[in-house]
Amino acid sequence: MYFPVSDIQISPIVPVTVAFVVSFFTSMGGVSGAFLLLPFQVSILHFTSPAVTPTNLVYNIVGIPGGVFRYIREGRMAWPLALVIISGTLPGIFIGAILRIKYLPDPRHFKVFVGSVLLYIGIRLIYDLTSRRTNAKEKALQLEDRFKQIATESSGLDAPGSKSHIKTLSFSLTEFVFEFYGQTFSFHTMLLFAITFCIGIISGTYGIGGGAMVAPFLIAIFHLPVYAIAGATLFSTFLTSIIGVVFYTIIAPFYAYTGLAIAPDWKLGILFGLGGLMGMYCGARAQKYFPARLIKSILGVLIIILGLRYVSNIFQILS
Repeated sequence: MYFPVSDIQISPIVPVTVAFVVSFFTSMGGVSGAFLLLPFQVSILHFTSPAVTPTNLVYNIVGIPGGVFRYIREGRMAWPLALVIISGTLPGIFIGAILRIKYLPDPRHFKVFVGSVLLYIGIRLIYDLTSRRTNAKEKALQLEDRFKQIATESSGLDAPGSKSHIKTLSFSLTEFVFEFYGQTFSFHTMLLFAITFCIGIISGTYGIGGGAMVAPFLIAIFHLPVYAIAGATLFSTFLTSIIGVVFYTIIAPFYAYTGLAIAPDWKLGILFGLGGLMGMYCGARAQKYFPARLIKSILGVLIIILGLRYVSNIFQILS
């Protein structure tokens, strides 16, 4: 099948399969997997125009509802957390979209930028596994162990009234406090807002929706359990991706003079999304049976390898 916007020709089975495998594992950590699909499109499919960014966001729009539906059904959706993330990332995405078109149209420069983002994400994930355990981190890890143990012993975690459901205790401009599986967690609302605003700028440029960067922050810095934040990060990525695609589509005519493809490749994005839809639903359903540490380790190592590969492009630019 030929895709005129991305100017590539591949079997439609390829994007569906790749997206399913990637999203199955990444959705367990509250990440859609778009941060891995973009390097696949750039390096393997040679889709390097600015249109690759909104195409990646189309994948999020089609694929994420599968995972979100499962997390909502199991009562593991922290709505206030999702609201804070969305409020911060949305403004940043608009800024990031302009930066992508005006300052990062050269594929070589874009790869260096992508590599920097990937390195940051990978290092944060590995740091979370190797750094010393604080009381807050210890509490989150203990909860993850308890949750996984009980999940493997019982199939009723998604039943109404289950203790696994997230319960909001208080929510204000300064603090969000919630209870999950008998333990209480909290974080500073405005601090997270500021962080997600900066993440929004990067994700708008990169085309990942923000979840790939927000999730490591919530796990490594705020010490929140992965089983409690995955639904919120996926849902926020879904909404911000919609806005990102609309914005890229609207501004595309204003940059037609550049000769660059800016609007998304809908056919390719939807095919990736269909694979992601199935993969994220299955990943969200299977998450409670996988050790969080294993998921983070695999993702961290893979991301760092990809990041180093792309950052090496800086030598081509300087030569």
